[in-house]
Amino acid sequence: MAAPLRIAHLLAVHKAPVQVNAFVRQLSGGDVYLHVDAKSAAALTPALAGGPRISILTGGPVIWGDISQVDATLLLLRAARASGANYDYLCFNSGQDLLVRNGLAEHLARDPRRIFMTARKTKTSEHYFWKVRWPKATRNVFDSVWHPHRVLRYALLTLFRLGINPRPNRGALPQGFGFYRGSSWFAIPGAVAHYILDYLDLNPSYRETFQDALTPDEAFFQTLLMNSAFAGDVSGEILTYLNKENNRARTIRLRDVPVIETSGKFFARKFDAAVDEDVVAHFCASARS
Repeated sequence: MAAPLRIAHLLAVHKAPVQVNAFVRQLSGGDVYLHVDAKSAAALTPALAGGPRISILTGGPVIWGDISQVDATLLLLRAARASGANYDYLCFNSGQDLLVRNGLAEHLARDPRRIFMTARKTKTSEHYFWKVRWPKATRNVFDSVWHPHRVLRYALLTLFRLGINPRPNRGALPQGFGFYRGSSWFAIPGAVAHYILDYLDLNPSYRETFQDALTPDEAFFQTLLMNSAFAGDVSGEILTYLNKENNRARTIRLRDVPVIETSGKFFARKFDAAVDEDVVAHFCASARS
């Protein structure tokens, strides 16, 4: 009989500790590493459940569209490696996700080399994501299209498409690298996690190239792996059902359950018990890893 799969669940957390604790209880088949956004750590951390399989980490503040999102993910990967547990798989999710289907370990074990990640090679016209040195103020999410910082972002994008780059990135991708983008969420074999961390230790300039990029969390890992010997193992799919509207995650409601349960995905996002507690209760009662 094969040994049980060793799974590390890496969660980026910034709110709703009761809901996060419910998600952690669902993930009973693996160890859980929580990265708590420094902006909410003082209030959030004391309310998070502890235990021998739970590790709570706090790095710096995490900002949308900023390298801080990548740094939080790397902190989680490094903590999992430092544990010495030698995980077979590492699954990266948000604290606002939930498990929505049973059988995760069995699914991962069917092809233990498979990288659950989306990665699309971009057109040259999309290279503004990393070739522009984006001002920090523009690396954020804005509700209004007329927010001054959003207008500035659009102006820099327009100039780039016209062949003008007033703020060129000082760094560059390694020679011969293509640029790839995809979803922030992934599940990777342990050997791939080791490769990522070893590569970055030996090539610190790679991270520096993304220091002032826009939404680097959607390109950092994709670009690295698609330009490696692991490229053929990238599946082009993720394990998370994304409920998107206007390119932003829409909060899941009870009416979305039939679609989620027939999607074949193991996770879904995003949930908010303050918006619809019934859908949270539904999946917490029905799914365990």
